[in-house]
Amino acid sequence: MMATNEKQKNSRATTRGFTLSALALAVSTGLIATAAVAGDDENTAETELRLERIEVTARRTVENLQRVPVAVTSIGEDDILQRGLSTIIEVQQFSPNTTLQQSRGTNSTLTAFIRGVGQEDPLWGYEPGVGIYIDDVYVARPQGAVLDILNIERVEVLRGPQGTLYGKNTIGGAVKYVTKQMTGDTEFAISGTVGSFNQRDLKLTGQLPLIQDRLYLGLGYANLQRDGYGEFLISDLANQDKENYNKDIQAFRATLEYRPVDNFFMRLSYDKTDDKSNSKGGFRLLPSLLTDAPVPDSVYDSYTSLPTWTRVETEGVSLLMDWTVSDSISVKSITSRRENYSPVNIDFDNTPLRIFDVPAIYEDKWFTQELQLNYRSDNLSLVSGLYYYTSESCGVFDAILEVLGQAAFGTPGLTREVAGCSDSDSTAAYAQGSYRLNDQWSLTAGLRYTKDKKDALVRNGLIFDTVYPESGWVPGYVRPDGLQTPIVLDDSASWSKWTPKLGVEFQYSQDTMFFASFSQGFKSGTFNPRAETAEPAANPEDVLSYEIGMKSDLTNTFRLNATLFMLDHKDRQYISVIPDPNDASVLNQRLGNVGQSDATGAEFEFTWMANRNLQVYGSLGLIDAKFKNVFSFDPVTGGQVDITDSFVITNTPKTTANLGFSYEMQLASGGDLIFNGNYHYRSKYALTELNNLLEQSSYGLLNLSVNWLSADGHWTVGLHGKNLTDKQYLVGNYAFISVADDGSFVPGLGGDNTLIGYYDAPRTISLTVGYRF
Repeated sequence: MMATNEKQKNSRATTRGFTLSALALAVSTGLIATAAVAGDDENTAETELRLERIEVTARRTVENLQRVPVAVTSIGEDDILQRGLSTIIEVQQFSPNTTLQQSRGTNSTLTAFIRGVGQEDPLWGYEPGVGIYIDDVYVARPQGAVLDILNIERVEVLRGPQGTLYGKNTIGGAVKYVTKQMTGDTEFAISGTVGSFNQRDLKLTGQLPLIQDRLYLGLGYANLQRDGYGEFLISDLANQDKENYNKDIQAFRATLEYRPVDNFFMRLSYDKTDDKSNSKGGFRLLPSLLTDAPVPDSVYDSYTSLPTWTRVETEGVSLLMDWTVSDSISVKSITSRRENYSPVNIDFDNTPLRIFDVPAIYEDKWFTQELQLNYRSDNLSLVSGLYYYTSESCGVFDAILEVLGQAAFGTPGLTREVAGCSDSDSTAAYAQGSYRLNDQWSLTAGLRYTKDKKDALVRNGLIFDTVYPESGWVPGYVRPDGLQTPIVLDDSASWSKWTPKLGVEFQYSQDTMFFASFSQGFKSGTFNPRAETAEPAANPEDVLSYEIGMKSDLTNTFRLNATLFMLDHKDRQYISVIPDPNDASVLNQRLGNVGQSDATGAEFEFTWMANRNLQVYGSLGLIDAKFKNVFSFDPVTGGQVDITDSFVITNTPKTTANLGFSYEMQLASGGDLIFNGNYHYRSKYALTELNNLLEQSSYGLLNLSVNWLSADGHWTVGLHGKNLTDKQYLVGNYAFISVADDGSFVPGLGGDNTLIGYYDAPRTISLTVGYRF
């Protein structure tokens, strides 16, 4: 297995001393602050200090976090602003056993794993393993799911299968993006940020009562700009923007809230995001064999033969209606429609030659309707509902192998074009209730029935030329009229699943709860979107999870939440050589349910209010996740073959940890000064499930912030430093090579040594100034 490149090794050596010094500084700062404030507050009674109550909607109703028997991390608006969090992926630092990262060649496509469960391939047809939600509206595709934070109340991370209340494709967990409800007052806020790499952000939010106490209009706008961390050193095409890892995003949100009577609330929301950031060029970890493309000096530099533009457009509208029928009964309706359009350029080989280029278009749209009936009495709380989901997920990609086509066939080029759609219809009914047996014991039981249908069409074939999805993709290109590859698959399949939840809770005291639970979830069955022949669908994947946990405010100032879990991930979907379902003597290479994995682990989260000014928080995630069984069949003998050793769980460090503090002091001149800092650690992890060649070694990130809030509450100023030790760490890769017995590399598809790495952000410093009217 190849570790991170030699440049990273040198970087680790030079920054180790700086890391230790920075850590010592952070710890010393916290200790000094503790001592100083302890002296100031020595006459203040301990009993006056109390940790705040945190409300979450993990079980689809508003509850106290400490009374919810689910592993949940919640990060509120104040913490988000004071820590300088800008996108949803930064939340991974604060949630144990969680990975949220930008996927390889794009800025807006999300790779999400929780407790070792997720989805590596974002191609249409493949379903995610972690559900993403905006105000309880499901975001079905990973394209456009890297959400920038705008006008948000909190982010919740739910760990473990959420199959009963949230449905399919939440086998790892769910991430909920909860926007702020309007206060009814006239408000307007503006903030601007400048920072490293010419960062230039502008955010505007406001709300206006149209009818006093009844009808409100809210607006939000963000313009987020940043130059690249690196550049495309060579581009085969003229007049390309050579910024690499840049940012160019505009986002808009409008909300209309209406409360005609006190017990009825309605919210109509619209959001649109237009991401024009360039495609991300990867870092060549090996020099090219076919052209002059050596390993660049910077991991953020690259080469390309494709256009550098890319675009991700997302748009959605939702309607929430919430009717409180009585003190016990409420009815809720959630209606939504969302769509994505994303033409992208991904240069797999990252050279100025067309060795392995993939221009592609992703186009998705989906509609959901949910009706909820909720009941609450002294001893029983019940959430129930009906759910409908329909979607169209289509796309086309051209795997351009021009150099191979010219060399092997003497043709102008060679392209494998794959196109098609994976359409889904799903209906579900669910109910989950908790019944309090007495003052200490309660039982939770839930069940969801889902009926799922998939219709798939796949076109796949070779074209002995260099082609692109549309005319004008590169200057002067005209796509021939009627050019299509043949239909190789046109089929449909249906499944039905029951996903239960069982739990028991013991309220040991007013401030301590123990719980145990069993839950199940499933990821939808699907057809192979890259199928070369007609092949049957793969059945759904299942996850069975067992948990025991504790939620405890051990004192008024110290909170500790802990969970132990075990999960069994069955019927995992992979390409393998397996028998034809209609004739077991015929072996085909196709998508099938050939894998099984399991995981055991523990998660701890704590918050300590040391005194009125200093709060310390932290988390620890431990996990042992591995494949138990993956099988194939020998095409010669027909016998079953164990290929488990070729697979590893990806994006899942065995250890994730975070330690942070917040120290607030009042200034004699007025206002508050708030210092924030955290150190986030991740142990080594693999990047590719099958035949992994790259492993990111363990690393830690140090972040520090200082915020000033004016006494009148109008002005805020924040200085934020992220990744202060300038760690370079991999978050994705492409590997189209193999390793010979002597350890040398054997060129793969396209004929080159294609081993490419993608890295997260380097050290950045930013200054944000905000004003609220």
